[in-house]
Amino acid sequence: MGITVIDEEKIGDRLRRLTVRASSVPAAELAIHVLLPHRWTASRTWPLLTLHHGGLDDSSSWVRRTDVERLSRDDGVLIVMPDGGRAGGYADWRRGPQWQTFHVHHVHALMRDRYAAGRVRAVAGVSGGGYGALLSAASNPGAFRFAAAFSGPCTIRTALSAATLLAATGVAGRVNPFAMWGVPVVHDRHWRAADPLHLAAGLRGTGVYLSSGLTGRPGPLDPSAPWSAANLAEPLVRATIRPFLRRLRALGIPAAAHLYRDGTHSWPYWRRELHRVWPRLTASLRNP
Repeated sequence: MGITVIDEEKIGDRLRRLTVRASSVPAAELAIHVLLPHRWTASRTWPLLTLHHGGLDDSSSWVRRTDVERLSRDDGVLIVMPDGGRAGGYADWRRGPQWQTFHVHHVHALMRDRYAAGRVRAVAGVSGGGYGALLSAASNPGAFRFAAAFSGPCTIRTALSAATLLAATGVAGRVNPFAMWGVPVVHDRHWRAADPLHLAAGLRGTGVYLSSGLTGRPGPLDPSAPWSAANLAEPLVRATIRPFLRRLRALGIPAAAHLYRDGTHSWPYWRRELHRVWPRLTASLRNP
């Protein structure tokens, strides 16, 4: 299976926290938070929703920063929130951990064997985790019914997006950024294999939802707090969404986007987007 469970903690009626080791991400103990459906039973299978966190965060962020536990109570969906590493990148690294393998294959196998997850799946994420959601779905055609990215970059191969991601990985994540995808242009095969825009044809048959602020300026949901450099991510992400949507249209793949003017790169907006997309996300998991 690729994963060994070291510990399982019951946090609430539905919430569990697993500590695991995985062959795909060696030399690290990883956390996986799981929200069981209300009245969960192992006698049937359950559709699985994977929620990815952003960079410099962890698997607890969705339950700490959103009301997903209350929101999902009556929808009959098994929700898994796995660790993605503080700078894991959600891809299979050229030299290093195989994060996509961990999330798409090993975590699913664990959820299937331990909590009766079925084959029907959806994936969503915020910031870098939004990129991870698109990458997972585009790299594995037909595996996910729905993919949603809240403030998540849709391509890594423009000059601006590549430079920003390499700098963020190296400075904030404190890892060698070239170990992830290699050197741009020189190792372009690895960059293409991790680029949702290049892989967009793999999203045929998958519902797609994208959202981002246009300016990164404080908006209606922001408390009176100092401005953060992280908010620059919003216009950077927005610049990747438009070519991605054009590519999807050219391929005849429908997608929905919510591009709002002002709003920071922060959880108040991602909570709002979770609520906005929730009906169509859960509908994709119910339909045959």
